[in-house]
Amino acid sequence: MWETILATLTSEFSDLNDIEHTTRATLRMGLAVLLGGLLGWEREQHGKAAGIRTHMLVCLGSALFVMAAVQMGAEQDAMSRVIQGVVAGIGFLCAGTILKGRDPSQVKGLTTAAGIWLTCAIGITVGLGREATALLGTGFALIVLNLVPHLISRFEKNPDPPREPED
Repeated sequence: MWETILATLTSEFSDLNDIEHTTRATLRMGLAVLLGGLLGWEREQHGKAAGIRTHMLVCLGSALFVMAAVQMGAEQDAMSRVIQGVVAGIGFLCAGTILKGRDPSQVKGLTTAAGIWLTCAIGITVGLGREATALLGTGFALIVLNLVPHLISRFEKNPDPPREPED
């Protein structure tokens, strides 16, 4: 009986059967958590509801969906469907961050939704093993979220101190 239990446990945990696979999975998941955390930290510093934990989980979850499909040997058409499903699913989470006021010009949460959407894309990129591209994408996101508001305020006719754009 114990031999059967041990064999079953060994079989169930065999997806990381060598040091190379274990290192790759650990690196990708760790990087997804780190990059998602960087974007979430930036949003949290600006008082936004979707902060560090949300962005970390979105990035990690996106990476895991893709990594699992890769481990199963998914072909390009199957991988395309996995990515489409992840992107469609994240759309529901993003939609929940957008609030519309009575006045049609009062829409809040668009930047937060776009940030969550981008965080998902970064997680997918990490899950596909494109770590350098994910780092570059995160860098550009941080530039857009931090530098662009300063540039906009500098070029406005009435220069005010940099402000966080209305979400």
